[in-house]
Amino acid sequence: MRDQNVLLESFIQERWLPGCEPGEILRDATSGAAVAEIGASAIDFAAALAYARAVGGAALRALTFHERAGLLKSLAKALGAHKEELYELSYCTGATKHDAWLDIDGGISTLFVYAGKGVRELPNGRVYIDGATEALSRSGRFLGQHICVPLAGVAVHINAFNFPVWGMLEKLAPCLLAGVPAVIKPASSSAYLAERIFRRIIGAGVLPAGAVQLICGSVGNLFDHLQGQDVISFTGSAATAGLLRRHAAVAERSVRFTAETDSLNSSILAEDARPESPEFELFVAEVVREMSVKAGQKCTAIRKAIVPAALAAPVLEALRARLALLVIGDPRLQAVNMGPLASLAQRREVRAQLERLTADGAVVFGGELALEPAGADAERGAFLAPTLLHCRDAGAARAVHRVEAFGPVCTLLSYDSPDEAIELARRGGGSLVASVFSADDATAARLVAGLAPFHGRILVVNADCAADSTGHGSPLPHLVHGGPGRAGGGEELGGVRGVLHYMQRTAVQGTPDVLAAVTSRWVRGARQRTPERHPFRIPFGALAIGDSFNSSEREVTLDDIERFAALSGDHFYAHMDEVAARRNPLFGGRVAHGYFLIAAAAGLFVEPEFGPVLANYGIDALRFLKPVKPGDRIRVRISCKEKSLRVGTGYGEVRWDAEIINQDGAVVAGYDVLTMVSERAIPDQVA
Repeated sequence: MRDQNVLLESFIQERWLPGCEPGEILRDATSGAAVAEIGASAIDFAAALAYARAVGGAALRALTFHERAGLLKSLAKALGAHKEELYELSYCTGATKHDAWLDIDGGISTLFVYAGKGVRELPNGRVYIDGATEALSRSGRFLGQHICVPLAGVAVHINAFNFPVWGMLEKLAPCLLAGVPAVIKPASSSAYLAERIFRRIIGAGVLPAGAVQLICGSVGNLFDHLQGQDVISFTGSAATAGLLRRHAAVAERSVRFTAETDSLNSSILAEDARPESPEFELFVAEVVREMSVKAGQKCTAIRKAIVPAALAAPVLEALRARLALLVIGDPRLQAVNMGPLASLAQRREVRAQLERLTADGAVVFGGELALEPAGADAERGAFLAPTLLHCRDAGAARAVHRVEAFGPVCTLLSYDSPDEAIELARRGGGSLVASVFSADDATAARLVAGLAPFHGRILVVNADCAADSTGHGSPLPHLVHGGPGRAGGGEELGGVRGVLHYMQRTAVQGTPDVLAAVTSRWVRGARQRTPERHPFRIPFGALAIGDSFNSSEREVTLDDIERFAALSGDHFYAHMDEVAARRNPLFGGRVAHGYFLIAAAAGLFVEPEFGPVLANYGIDALRFLKPVKPGDRIRVRISCKEKSLRVGTGYGEVRWDAEIINQDGAVVAGYDVLTMVSERAIPDQVA
């Protein structure tokens, strides 16, 4: 724990700036003891943004995607060394060890995931190619290509109090991978934990100057200085998001704005899930988990438990029994599985919203019952009993679909048909996540189809996947996090999708050679290079985009077809039965196996001697375009299409564009060949 009244600092233009006293005292959620003090720093926000754009942005854009991914991996490793320190400070927020694991390990894991995706799914360059080329003329000499490049601005990240570590890192990972610097504003109540991990980020010495800055305290006139290349990523209340949307930066200067706000998330128990079924037990356990993890202070927590009317009584009984087993108290104690809310102010807010919810439903567990938290004082700490309400008239209810008590509060609602269940979930006006518990795939599919337009993510759980499920309330870096309507209309994460939020999509038109130069990727129709050696004899470092090989011809015979059938076991009629093949309107007679053509093509272009090509690891985008009949002649053209060095391995990935062409010059098949190629010439390699 930090010393009492330690003043939190902002990090601006590579300098730590203390807050101005007197500031707000930030207190331990369990004991009420002072943890730190936060006050606005004297910051020139215009200069801070300009520094980020000119210094941080320039440094990040100079790196390739793979180099930025390397920064994320190094940063994740460095932060992993400080987890125990961060756990200890996290207890002050009211988080149990498991809660802290979700926040701290979850945030570091997100860095690792984006580091991996950056290497595997993004090019080792600075331009992301979005989709295939578009033919804009019959000649093929005029093409279009969508590309994505980093915005030349700065991202302002405004984070919520409930996940001070994950909330920072889940925004930062795709942002830095895109090549955009960030200015981070954590929520005040847990800013001491955000500031601590930020100090560890700076101390790691991994990121270039200007890549990240931190504001502890007020944002002052920061938004007045935002420009059209900048981005705002906000997590918080819908009311604050509305104010930001109306700011001139967004409304007039078109600063990109994404928001994750209030969300009344639902979990639906399907009609097939009887009390004796695994899905029934899984549903009950999930509702209780979402009420107790982080004391229900999760934007993805279950607020509405929607169950068949015939099952309302057994569900209610099961929920009460499970909730009664929770041990509430000091999160530092091993036996405790639910800590306090983040602050006394947060408890007052949840109590006020809970009072509004009682207009629709009666409290059937918890509420204002006296608490005796383990190892803590019920009044000095921000403790609140997990509270379950039962709404007996779901159709007439209003508050339950409008009011979010951001704490350990959930309302049970009943439905009579799947369509009614869908409608009850939709009445939340747009949510981050819904979950469905059903063993019937058709029922699950029906519910998903109805829920999808109103939700950013849908989890379907049954006995088959329960052990592997990451849970209703866990956003994953691989999948989008966000939701329509009330949930903010924004989107984060989603793998590479999250990276593209910080990039500009631009359509480029020109010749194949121009597009190849822009994208560092060979385009069909672009000039072919004819090296002195077969391209397979050239090491990765010397191989150039466009290096090509054009093979000699080979005649395809009836004997080839029959021998391939005997070897492969593929006796499909179009290859082996002349009478039947003539009835096929596509062929009009026997044709060669497509996979024989691929094998024969390899025989035409592969260089057999020992050399820099280490392995063939796949074929992409294979299309058979024209049948090949006995007597036809084929040849192959391969061109080095794209290179991606695997840093530190001594080899790189090379993508070769391949076309099989017949005696008339028609392309009969096209595909990409993927190989691993040594970075340098291998000793004893024959020149």
